[in-house]
Amino acid sequence: MTAPAVHLWRLLKWGRTLARHGALRGIERDRNTPLPVRRLARIARFGARVPETPAYADAFQAIGPAAIKLGQTLATRPDLVGDEAARDLLRLQDALPPVSFDTIREQIRASFGRPIEDIFRHIEETPIGAASIAQVHRAITTDGKQVAVKVLRPGVEGDFARAIDTYEWAAAQVEAMGGEAARLRPRLVIATFKRWTARELDLRREAASASELAEGMQAEPDFLVPEIDWQRTTGKVLTLEWIDGIKMSNLAALDEAGLDRTALARKLVRAFLRQAIAEGFFHADMHQGNLFALPGERIVAIDFGIMGRIDRRARIWLAEILYGLITGNYRRVAEIHFEAGYVPAHHNVAEFATALRAVGEPMRGLPVKDMSVGMMLDSLFNITRDFDMQTQPHLLLLQKTMVMVEGVATALDPDINLWETAAPFVREWLRAELGPEAAVADRLVEDFRTLARLPQLIRNIEARYPNPGGAPPAPPLRDIQVVRVGSGWAYAAVAVLSAAIGVVATLLIG
Repeated sequence: MTAPAVHLWRLLKWGRTLARHGALRGIERDRNTPLPVRRLARIARFGARVPETPAYADAFQAIGPAAIKLGQTLATRPDLVGDEAARDLLRLQDALPPVSFDTIREQIRASFGRPIEDIFRHIEETPIGAASIAQVHRAITTDGKQVAVKVLRPGVEGDFARAIDTYEWAAAQVEAMGGEAARLRPRLVIATFKRWTARELDLRREAASASELAEGMQAEPDFLVPEIDWQRTTGKVLTLEWIDGIKMSNLAALDEAGLDRTALARKLVRAFLRQAIAEGFFHADMHQGNLFALPGERIVAIDFGIMGRIDRRARIWLAEILYGLITGNYRRVAEIHFEAGYVPAHHNVAEFATALRAVGEPMRGLPVKDMSVGMMLDSLFNITRDFDMQTQPHLLLLQKTMVMVEGVATALDPDINLWETAAPFVREWLRAELGPEAAVADRLVEDFRTLARLPQLIRNIEARYPNPGGAPPAPPLRDIQVVRVGSGWAYAAVAVLSAAIGVVATLLIG
């Protein structure tokens, strides 16, 4: 177990880098920030030249690979880091210096247990992309197929393990302070981040995500997923079909190729809705660098390390919320929030509906092209504190992706609006899911499954008697010792230790 002093040293070292980029200013000024955290932030910036305009993304890039991934997670949490920081963190594209090809060659050889020449006829030494976790090379297989080879950076697992250990410790200290920090559930944020990186650090899981997404998107033939070469894929090497497409960010090339940008934008929005609402499994990193266009206005996605999943009940709630906001049915949107448990029962449904109306009505008066999902989400986050709404990680990831998709679609066609494009799809899906035929079918399936489970349920009750049932367990969180700094000698000791470490950090880090 890592000692608290080690965690404090890492946090102050990282804090120093954040301070140099002005990234701690918001934490220091926010009245909801716990006092001990504000004090540590002040210590971290002691003697540093703080820029006028914070550069959050640059700060996380300077700290290292794990911080880049954490920054991408925090970009989904404007309620936690603020709107300005969340928008800036969306810039993180994992641009890092590549690892030498000799190191990559050895990584491939060790992963497969045989020479690289037995797997690839040729592999380009210069990578086409270098990210925080892996880098990608173009290659030709021994049977003549052109492929993209994604290789995990050597030693990245250890770097992430050490960083996440400290993130977990810090989140536990902050959450134990109670108040606003507890409502925002920072430990759950880090737990979500840990799950994301676990998937990304095992490239077989990324390959499986791509395969599952391809199956789910068969109903959208113009949205493609590269085929996985499973015989050349391991936990540290992912080989997939090479795609010769045009990046969505290259608008001039799209126009030169004669592609219809409006059609591309609408197909992208529909593909996202199909994933999120109809399938419940969506690509959660659909920025312009991960999307390519092919002739016929077809779209290809790459990089399946961050994926989101939503169960059917939550998808129905989500679709009803979206459609209610589109049509102005704020009362129904408010009721869904209470039914889903997003808003505690002690609040008033009518009051929450009025707060939602304050968010929705200003947008309804705008021209279609000026209505923004990002604007709506920013406003929604502003009312969560008033109604004690706790964090819902799966919805935050979805919201971040919605803003990202809207940004790409708007760049392709400035006149498109996500609401207008989404309404027909959402309306038809709700009709199919909530219509009378669907209700009868769902009831029959549910009743049959209940009857089939009855014998096992009885056995479980007998085995657990005299205390059967109970609420479902919460996701397990690692036990972490909390440093109590309430008052007295314990507070003084931690304060002195923090100050001492801060002075040392100033001298060593500069």
